[in-house]
Amino acid sequence: MRSVRVFLALGLASAACGGATSTPDDTGDDVPADEWDRRLGERVVDYNAALRTAALRLTGDLPTLAEIKAVADAGDAAAQKVVYESLLRSYLEGPRFAGQMLRFWRDTMRLGESATMDTAPRFAAQLTVENRSYAELLTAATGTCPTYDAAAGTFAAADCGNGVPTAAGVLSNPAVMAQFSSNMAFRRVRWVQETFACTAFPAELTGAQPEGAPAFLSPWPMESIAGTANGGTVDFHDQSAVICANCHTTMNHLAPLFANFDDAGQLQGTIQVKTPLPGNPLALRTDWLPGAEPTAWRFGAPAADLPALGAAMAADPAIAECAVARLWNWALGRGDIVDTLSTVPTEVITAQVAAFTANGMKLKDAIFAVYTSDDFVRF
Repeated sequence: MRSVRVFLALGLASAACGGATSTPDDTGDDVPADEWDRRLGERVVDYNAALRTAALRLTGDLPTLAEIKAVADAGDAAAQKVVYESLLRSYLEGPRFAGQMLRFWRDTMRLGESATMDTAPRFAAQLTVENRSYAELLTAATGTCPTYDAAAGTFAAADCGNGVPTAAGVLSNPAVMAQFSSNMAFRRVRWVQETFACTAFPAELTGAQPEGAPAFLSPWPMESIAGTANGGTVDFHDQSAVICANCHTTMNHLAPLFANFDDAGQLQGTIQVKTPLPGNPLALRTDWLPGAEPTAWRFGAPAADLPALGAAMAADPAIAECAVARLWNWALGRGDIVDTLSTVPTEVITAQVAAFTANGMKLKDAIFAVYTSDDFVRF
């Protein structure tokens, strides 16, 4: 429970700077009461305050006077709840919601605001507005570069046309591949990890870092990736300063899947990315992985191509948790979950993640659940 209290009490943190964080409880005994429990317990339901934030997030504007009065004049808390939830539904079904979702996904994906660069955020916004499965963001085989009618707040399916035989949601999007082009496709891999798993690399560690010298903590064998001793031109086995393989055992199993996209995001028949070596030669598959070592999402989750990668990611519980955590941070006005380390403790959203998964990972339903949650409507 401690991590739950810490997360929910962030808005009160400044008040703690001037004194102790616990006081004697009201029973008269010597057991200290947690100050955050007390302050969180003092919150009261305020549907008009919740409506103000919800309207700004979901429409871009403050609620109208009529909407404010409808909540205020509804009667008791139960009646206000009915009116508040009805107004939320109207926001979620209105045309302005589509524009807000497009902005949200531009920020989340770190690209957009041009006809070319908007295709991936546009597809994510379409899935949200149409209450489709979040899994399609990673697995959809067609229609992944839709057009958008801003006035109507509607989308029309369209393919990306970048030479991909079968799309894999936004994982094969040309704008993503162009925006995050880099040596050995590692920026593309980082984008996938941080956007959909909500953590930076290293992504797979077997235990806590021991004191003293750095340790190899990846579940993968170090020999499962390339180094100068087994055919690679970059020594990913190096341990002279840091243990490179802690990150690269995961990264190197992903990067070849994105290596055939050129700088414009078009799929070619050969590897297009370069190595960071003198002359910048094109990379070879053996620069990432030795021999017939397969590509994979995670240790024990092989992925032979991008559609298989999308399916493996969609089946990973960490992906669903990341999606809900991002919605939670957005609703509560917190920073980016990776850039600002504004993480959401798992136990805070366990029930919502379970409901999201059981409901087919439908995004609009998940947003409604966040904006009607007890912690969103209490102040």
